[in-house]
Amino acid sequence: MAKIPASKERVSLTPAIDARKKAQAAAAKAALAAGALALPPGPLGWLTLLPEMVGVWKIQRQLVADLAALYGKQATLTPEQVVYCLFQHTAAQGVRDLVVRVGQRTLVRRASPRLVGAISRRVGAKLAQRTLGKSMARWLPIVGAVGVGAYAYMDTAKVAATAMDLFEGAIEVEAVARVDTAPPTAP
Repeated sequence: MAKIPASKERVSLTPAIDARKKAQAAAAKAALAAGALALPPGPLGWLTLLPEMVGVWKIQRQLVADLAALYGKQATLTPEQVVYCLFQHTAAQGVRDLVVRVGQRTLVRRASPRLVGAISRRVGAKLAQRTLGKSMARWLPIVGAVGVGAYAYMDTAKVAATAMDLFEGAIEVEAVARVDTAPPTAP
C-alpha cells in the first residue's frame, strides 16, 4: 500500500483546479473498475472482492502521487503520507500516529516496524468491516455493482480531499523512524 508510484504530472500554477480535475477523473475510473468487478453474482462475486479493493487502491495511490506532483511535493512524498491519504477518512484512529497537525504545518512521522504493525492491525479491522458489506452487495448484481461503484467514487474523492488538504500546507517529515517503547495496543 505504501509504495509510491511515479507521476508524470508537473508542478501546476493552479494546483487546486488541476487537482480537482485529476480527482474527478480518478474517482470515475475507480467507480468503473469497482462496479465492473462487482457484477458477478454470489460466490463468484466474492472472488472479485480482493482484486476490486487492490485495483481501487492502485488508482488512489497513483492519484496521491499525481496530486503531490501538482503541488510540487512529489520529491518529498513518503510512504507514510500515502498511507495517511488512503486511510485517514476510513480508519482515522489507525493512521493518527502518522500525521500530526500543528497550526498550519503538518508533521509526518516516520513509521517504525512496530508502528507499522499497529497501524496495519487497526486499518485491517476497518477493512474487514468494509469487505463484509461489499460481500453482501455481491448478491444483488446490478444494484450491488452500482452501489459498490458509487462507494468507490466517494472513497476516491475523500482520498483526494485528504491529499489536497495535506499538500496545500507546509509538511515536515521526521528525519528518522520513531522507535516505540510502549507495549503494543489492542486493536
